[in-house]
Amino acid sequence: MENSITIIHPGILTTVQDLGRVGYGSMGVSSSGSFDLESAAAANRMVVNDADAAVLECMIGGLEFRIEQGAIVAFAGAHGPVTVEQDGHKITTSMNSRLVVGAGSTVKVGTFEAGLRGYIAIRGGIDVEPVLGSRSTDTLGKLGPTPLRAGMTLAVGDPAYSTASSIAIYPAPGYSGESVRLDVVPGPRNDWFTEGSIEDFFTETWTLTQESNRVGLRLEGTKPLRRAIDRELASEGMIPGAIQVPSSGQPIIFGPDHPATGGYPVIGALTRQSLSRAGQLVPGAKVRFRRVRLY
Repeated sequence: MENSITIIHPGILTTVQDLGRVGYGSMGVSSSGSFDLESAAAANRMVVNDADAAVLECMIGGLEFRIEQGAIVAFAGAHGPVTVEQDGHKITTSMNSRLVVGAGSTVKVGTFEAGLRGYIAIRGGIDVEPVLGSRSTDTLGKLGPTPLRAGMTLAVGDPAYSTASSIAIYPAPGYSGESVRLDVVPGPRNDWFTEGSIEDFFTETWTLTQESNRVGLRLEGTKPLRRAIDRELASEGMIPGAIQVPSSGQPIIFGPDHPATGGYPVIGALTRQSLSRAGQLVPGAKVRFRRVRLY
């Protein structure tokens, strides 16, 4: 019998995500995919899924669902409580763990205590219909499955199709109240800014604003970045992690659902690991950038 999950409560925002749809930028389609790719991959490893298996990305917590036929379930990313109820019995655990869950069990992901996004992997993966080769929800382009809502049923794939052969239990990441360091590869348009502003970019402590989502993370600092070149820039292709600086001088980190092109200069781009860290930042978080090279 095919397995599935039924959504009882979707939380603030829960979407289906995988590694994203790559190679469609020329069509105006962003990559989408899990914001914190490292945590999503860790959840899949814990249930022995292939790396490209679709998972649930839950923001803030509050997700509740029922597993119809039972499964191995893993939780990674943000910190918070997890409760499983079956036949009147209750088991309480936490994120960054793995459980064998019986048929008809209800899984409740509590409000996260640290971090912003949690990833729930089920052995076999979430088996929704792919769009352009990916099962990811694109919140800007409106591609892929819609964000989860109460009453929605999602199929779970056949575990036999997974070729993964190892399990890595994932240590819970640390989220402190101090500023988070994000590694940046400068360019391609850092020469559009004054030398002083480039220095400010790497020495300023930036604050993540409330106007942040999967499309982009808006930062605010005391020293808006000033341009050395004031003319208009033709629209250029964008990637997740690109740091665009609009006329306000306040940087925006592009997330996985970013626009395919942008007309403001990009002062640098986050490394993949730092982009995953950025996906866990909550509004008000303090950010400092570190200059790195890829070679």
